Amino acid sequence: MSEAQVHKVRFEPVGIEMEVEEGETVLDAAFRQGISLMHGCKEGQCGSCKSKLVDGDIELLKYSTFALPDYESETGHVLLCRTHAFSDVSFELLNYDEDLLSRSIAVKSFPGRVTGISALTSDIRLLEIEIEKPLKFWAGQYVDLTLQRGAITRAFSMANAPGEGTSLRFIIKKYPNGAFSSQLDGELGVGDAVVAKGPYGTCFRREERPGAMLLIGGGSGMSPLWSILADHIESGEQRPVRFFYGARTRDDLFYLEELAAIAAKLKDFKFIPALSHAEAGEKWEGETGFVHEVVLRHLREEKLTGTIDAYACGPTPMIDAVLPILQMNGVEPEHIYFDKFTPAVR
Repeated sequence: MSEAQVHKVRFEPVGIEMEVEEGETVLDAAFRQGISLMHGCKEGQCGSCKSKLVDGDIELLKYSTFALPDYESETGHVLLCRTHAFSDVSFELLNYDEDLLSRSIAVKSFPGRVTGISALTSDIRLLEIEIEKPLKFWAGQYVDLTLQRGAITRAFSMANAPGEGTSLRFIIKKYPNGAFSSQLDGELGVGDAVVAKGPYGTCFRREERPGAMLLIGGGSGMSPLWSILADHIESGEQRPVRFFYGARTRDDLFYLEELAAIAAKLKDFKFIPALSHAEAGEKWEGETGFVHEVVLRHLREEKLTGTIDAYACGPTPMIDAVLPILQMNGVEPEHIYFDKFTPAVR
């Protein structure tokens, strides 16, 4: 067999160069070489890696016209996660984060085994795995977990802070037809093989920022936020922290004792849970309504000063609702980091 042809890739305006093999996407080539470009779904659905072709021969794999409308493809715009190169190529990055580029980590595969599965609520599970060698990542990032010899792969954010050796934890919402999550109540067991590939993700904790930090989550969005919070505590940095978490009922909340302990020892920390479907008689005295509504009320009342960093992780409707709330209340777009969680079905 002949070896795959290799082409040079250049990214402007940052001046970064790398190589891409025919048969791999430009984004995968960047991951392999430790160049963290802006990305989201990695499947041509979100548009996060949208760039403009400057020069060279390329071919685009199938993608969603929601992510790349026809009028943009006609003007040379591409999705790097869907782009194959057939010559030396150059692209103009439309979205890039210098902090992300400066802290890039090469994506690698880490074989491991399941060490524990436990219930946090009726439909949220804690999955614990042990990998063969430590994975370096930034708090808030995620990996692709693969089961059954490659048959099922799903992206999950780490719930633990970086630096915990070979142990990884994941907070996962269970869906009835979830391709991966439906196996967490019996099909998947302790000792079963799993492969973690990563790290991926741009929604990670930015360090040494003086202003307030907002953590906003729902469902399994707790996972990356728990990692970010743990990493912040370990860093010893002092900044106001407001943690908003949306759930349907009181029974859908978890880690309340741990959060109370954090509030007792961490300066200027508030955990603000919100119930969208609080049930009569459950004696709930906290916030009610959707989490973005609660965020709006608190930002208007508290009027936090300084440069605010906001991290939002959870279902797509929650993210879509909270982003304009943040921007209308003084959080600059470049200081808003988010991950949209979508279920995978069989």
